[in-house]
Amino acid sequence: MPTRRTSHTVYDTKYHLVWAPKYRKWILRGDIRNRVEELFREIGERHDIEIDTLEVAEDHVHLFVSFPPRLSISEVVGKMKAISAKVVFEEFPEAEREMYGGEFWEDGYFARTVGDEVTTKVIRKYIEYHDEEETRPDQLDLFDQ
Repeated sequence: MPTRRTSHTVYDTKYHLVWAPKYRKWILRGDIRNRVEELFREIGERHDIEIDTLEVAEDHVHLFVSFPPRLSISEVVGKMKAISAKVVFEEFPEAEREMYGGEFWEDGYFARTVGDEVTTKVIRKYIEYHDEEETRPDQLDLFDQ
């Protein structure tokens, strides 16, 4: 996933997201599994969410995604869950009967930010370096020439 641009932003955000069907039911099989994968890709295209890698297992999903900073992680997960649940229940009435209480996805999710060369250690060093540079007494002053 390369650095991306919007009209006012340049960003390189990557997230690993995971969530499960309600009660961790093994419902993501066959046609439902295929449709959920298809729905996630459609939602991604429609809402500027780049999906790098997607895995729909029988009892949970993994997404490796990038999206603009104007979207929060909870917004992205919320869109994915709400839209996919609505469509699955409409297209697969047996799924709604199998899920108690009419909810398809668990309330929670797992989210982790992901970097390639830019690791936690690199960011800490970068910030510490800039702090040292700004407080050094021999710093160049552009107005004392």
